[in-house]
Amino acid sequence: MSDTFNPDTPNIDAPAIDSPTTDPEPAEFEVKMASRVDRLPPYMFGRINNLLYQKRRAGDDVIDLGMGNPSDPPDPVVVQKLNDAAADIGNHGYSKSNGITNLRREVASKYHRKYGVRLDPEGEIIACLGSKEGFSHMCLALMGPGDTAIIPSPYFPVHMYGVILASGNVVALDVADPDKFLSNVAYTCENLTPRPKVLIVNYPHNPSSAVIEADFFVEVVRLAKKYGLMVIHDFAYADVAFDGYVPPSFLSAPGAKDVGVEFTTMSKGYNMAGWRVGFCAGNADMVRGLGTIKGYYDYGMFQAIQIAAIVALRETEATVLKQSEVYQGRRDVLVSGLRRLGWNVNPPKAGMFVWAEVPEPWKSQMSTMDFAMMLLEEGNVAVSPGSGFGAAGEGYLRMSLVENEHRLRQAVRQIGKCLASKEADLGSVASSAT
Repeated sequence: MSDTFNPDTPNIDAPAIDSPTTDPEPAEFEVKMASRVDRLPPYMFGRINNLLYQKRRAGDDVIDLGMGNPSDPPDPVVVQKLNDAAADIGNHGYSKSNGITNLRREVASKYHRKYGVRLDPEGEIIACLGSKEGFSHMCLALMGPGDTAIIPSPYFPVHMYGVILASGNVVALDVADPDKFLSNVAYTCENLTPRPKVLIVNYPHNPSSAVIEADFFVEVVRLAKKYGLMVIHDFAYADVAFDGYVPPSFLSAPGAKDVGVEFTTMSKGYNMAGWRVGFCAGNADMVRGLGTIKGYYDYGMFQAIQIAAIVALRETEATVLKQSEVYQGRRDVLVSGLRRLGWNVNPPKAGMFVWAEVPEPWKSQMSTMDFAMMLLEEGNVAVSPGSGFGAAGEGYLRMSLVENEHRLRQAVRQIGKCLASKEADLGSVASSAT
């Protein structure tokens, strides 16, 4: 008998089963999750999100600096194009799962214009339902049981759990020092058996906002070729940078397309987060593998959204640059405000977040999660505790720049008032103890 599985061939060797003569004893029905679900920890931000919801339902005005969810609208020309395209009945059927041709061509045009990278829109670019979906499905395409990925630490959750859901293993390396990160990649490849299969990089980095220069990716390509690593670069914050810094593309490094791909998104600089428009570009075999997985999972994004995305890429570059200026102004307000409170904060060069070290005496007296809960409970300011991004994030908070400057100033005032009140409580406790 052939071992090849054929779903159209019945199992003729199955024995006949007599119908039961009595009903079984009733038992409590049990839902057994797959082991991949059991490997996932409890959602780290669940406590904060639940309290945030309760406080807002009670009428509290909570300033939310937790999630990087853009609050500014897309360019009006993009919204108008969406309206026009949605009115065309020809755009309401299933679409190609890899994206319509003109959209992929527009992505190729942007890469050539901005980074000097030439891409074949037919074989080296695929549209995704946001970069997070594409990244997760790429992990399914590349990894399986026993495979290992190197990821940055602290980590954006999907970089860890996209690998885990693909039944892979993870080695997390600190990203704070780019040179040390690269040397640790080499050390891991030399000493781990079997060697890691995938290297995941993410610059500008979320959550820490760490950045690199173009020569970093030259070394990444060299290491990838030496150790047989496939590279995935999450370039989500390609379009949000400050003070003249221009984040380099991984694909601009010589030989990058030989070893890896890069994910980009229109969620950030284009303010199209809810539209779910992302792209994977680079190595044709990896792009094809992602396309194979996607072909079984989805029919592509709504075609009217793809048409509007073409207009966004083609006509709104000035709007994207202006949006970075908006985020830079918000960064300056938040960083200067926290510094006035005595916090040790470095202004990020890119991204939508400030990565702030929890000040003393709080850092040594409570966990980052408890500190974040205190700011929410007592100060009506929601932030993301660094521990939600792995152990390397403990002692830090991630604060998003999605609120306007007025609201950010108000957030700083509320944080200062909350901590002053709590410091007075700590002083009273210390006095009574002595």
